[in-house]
Amino acid sequence: MKKNFKDLFNLEGKVAVVTGARRGMGRTHCFALADAGARVVVSDIDKKECEKVVEEVRERGGEAIAIECDVSKKEEVDAMIEKTKEEYEGVDILVNNAGVVDFKNFFELAEEDWDRIININLKGYFLCAQAAAEVMKEKGGGSIINIGSVAMGQSGIGFPNAVPYVTSKGGVAGMTEALAVDLAIYNIRVNLIAPGIIETPMIDPVKEDEEALKSLTEKLPLKRMGLPEEISAGVLFLASDASSYMTGSLMNIDGGWLAI
Repeated sequence: MKKNFKDLFNLEGKVAVVTGARRGMGRTHCFALADAGARVVVSDIDKKECEKVVEEVRERGGEAIAIECDVSKKEEVDAMIEKTKEEYEGVDILVNNAGVVDFKNFFELAEEDWDRIININLKGYFLCAQAAAEVMKEKGGGSIINIGSVAMGQSGIGFPNAVPYVTSKGGVAGMTEALAVDLAIYNIRVNLIAPGIIETPMIDPVKEDEEALKSLTEKLPLKRMGLPEEISAGVLFLASDASSYMTGSLMNIDGGWLAI
């Protein structure tokens, strides 16, 4: 790799697809990738909100388009990737970020709750990775970045009242390792970021209990919640040549949670 270090994070000429991109971390992932020069596909279930993010990207001097997609539906995922090919002639980077959580007591969970979370958080990652990897093969490589969670059991932690969510994120960790092995021959790298507690709309239910939130953050070595931008910096690293010898890896960005 005979590059100047200042060029390692340059994504000029690359095409990045970000799912779950209308708000929270997905939105800032779009900014990070576009700021580095990538053309970005802002994808989520609400196109109008995606278009707002596109406008923000353009205001920053970047290039982006909005594509509506429910990642749990194969036909919509395939259409999203096909539209990306039509607009930008390929895919170089996929950020599997779309995710949902419902904080419910285990005994109150309905089958529909389980199916919804698993279908979006786990099946959706599989569908997007499969569709994007087909295109990446044609281009000679790419980078798939899965957004997991420290709440994934075993290599992370369990988390109360979130059985389907923790199960889905544990599945994403296993999927990342398996895909890294299967896709390496095509020069497609697959890595996982495990955020801790990040200031996004997803944790609004947790924030409702101020004492519980304070108790949780005070246990962290850094004593605070993370910011979406702090996760997006990891996305930029894994999308770029700076991480060219990384695949099947787990990056914890958690304020030291797993170090306790």
